[in-house]
Amino acid sequence: MANLKLTTARTLKWNAIDRISSQLIYAVVGVVLANILSREEFGLVGALAIFQSFATIFIDSGFGAALLREKHTPSQTDYSTVFWFNTGVSLTVYAALFIAAPGIAMMFDKSEALIPMSRVMFLTFVINGLAIVQTNRLMKRMEVKMIAVSNTVALIVSGAVGVWLAIRGYGAWAMVWYSVVMAAVKALILWGTGHWMPALTFSIATLRKIHRVGASVFSSALLNTISLNIYNFVIGVFYSISDLGLYNQADKWSKMGYTSISQTLTSSFVPMLSEAQDSPSDFVRYVTKTTRFTAFILFPAMTGMALVATPLFHLLFAHKWDDAIPLFRILAIRGIFIVLISLYSNYLLALGKARALFASEIIKDALIFVAILTTIFSRSITTLILGQMAAALLTWLILLPLTSRSLRHHFSAPRPTQAASSPSTSDSTSAQPGTAIPHSTASRSESATANFDSTITDSATTNFDSTTTDSATAQPGTAIPSTVSILTLLRPILPFVALTASAAGGAYLLNPLFATVTAGLSLFLASLIRLLLLSLTALLLYLLLLRLFRVPELPEALSYLLGRFRRR
Repeated sequence: MANLKLTTARTLKWNAIDRISSQLIYAVVGVVLANILSREEFGLVGALAIFQSFATIFIDSGFGAALLREKHTPSQTDYSTVFWFNTGVSLTVYAALFIAAPGIAMMFDKSEALIPMSRVMFLTFVINGLAIVQTNRLMKRMEVKMIAVSNTVALIVSGAVGVWLAIRGYGAWAMVWYSVVMAAVKALILWGTGHWMPALTFSIATLRKIHRVGASVFSSALLNTISLNIYNFVIGVFYSISDLGLYNQADKWSKMGYTSISQTLTSSFVPMLSEAQDSPSDFVRYVTKTTRFTAFILFPAMTGMALVATPLFHLLFAHKWDDAIPLFRILAIRGIFIVLISLYSNYLLALGKARALFASEIIKDALIFVAILTTIFSRSITTLILGQMAAALLTWLILLPLTSRSLRHHFSAPRPTQAASSPSTSDSTSAQPGTAIPHSTASRSESATANFDSTITDSATTNFDSTTTDSATAQPGTAIPSTVSILTLLRPILPFVALTASAAGGAYLLNPLFATVTAGLSLFLASLIRLLLLSLTALLLYLLLLRLFRVPELPEALSYLLGRFRRR
């Protein structure tokens, strides 16, 4: 278990580095392109992204995630089978979309422009399909360093290509080649450093073995992709390409916040949760601590983005994208519920609750469909997006009892006590080739591991964690239905809702004063000062409240950051 805790901490570190560096580069490139390209050009690329998202889901078909969930390390045959399956499907899907390109163009009333662009841009999911197994192997072994490196390098190279093409006047083609180059560079790095080659073998038995979880993940991912892209489709078809470009800008910048949080925590904690799926006490404790740590970061981050929306957009784009500001605010708040929904889905995935996972996606998509039907005839994008946020809120409220009931039922039946940890658990960082940790790295990490790991493994010491202490005495294999309830998922969140609302409210009340102070300055300077004043005020109020109420996540997070990122 000690090795698992250390590996989880290292995984979280590199995932955080990956997301922060990637989003910084992505932001810089996005700002430059947004100031050069028009709404219509962004709308064209947004239209193609809809079909690209669906193609990516079909290529993986959930098998990659199924291998990631396996308690034991998949074999060479398992990985090779999934690789050849992904490759075959990607080529088939690309051929179908290549032929369908004229029809796609007609759908968005841009026939001449979209046909060649679609045929080039759709190459990205073929290239990405070649790297799925390489990525999953690293994630399974919790060695995400090269994933972080490949993402960062790919963004730098593709960003440079995209900006150069935009400056040279290539318009939407700059975004197309930006996507293709990014996929190609990432795949080349992963293949060059992954030390794995597929065998010339294909096992039907492997597909059957992972089919149940894979089919569930595929169905859930398909429904999730529908929910994420349905608004792009509706706006592009029923409104205009220009409106689609406006929505894409607001959606893109809001997603930078909540996807970073969701992806970092998912790839860091899902392997850990899978290891604890046979221990009720450990699993419930991990769920409680993971939920608290997510809320500690999520609520202030997304609320802060909504708070500083106006000065942020004015600083980056002047007045060019002002119409996207109200949409950005709504989507930022919606991001809170999206991350929580994703978190609950991963709890279900870690336990293999395929039916519950699929049901959650059905509920989410049904509510989105109802929201669209009730708002589309308003002919107002703002009203349409308000319906989107309401659907996310209702989905989260419905998933609270669904997830807690699934957890309770999973542990209610007597389970065999594990006499000893499996080799893949106890030796997760040393038994597999390529997973050895250099001594120098380990020595730099150990100083902070104990403090940070307490956010995952220690039983709660405050009133906020009373749901955890009851289960601390449970033994693996015992039924603990009484400790898993809606409060198990809700109670860790509520303190951070109150603290964030108080901090954001205090900063918002001071906003008129900040506007008066910056009156008469240039737009750029006034926006920069207001952005800094609002951000710092909200952050200081939040940290002060955390300290005042002795919230344990604050010292634990600071200890982790200072201990693991400092240089000796």
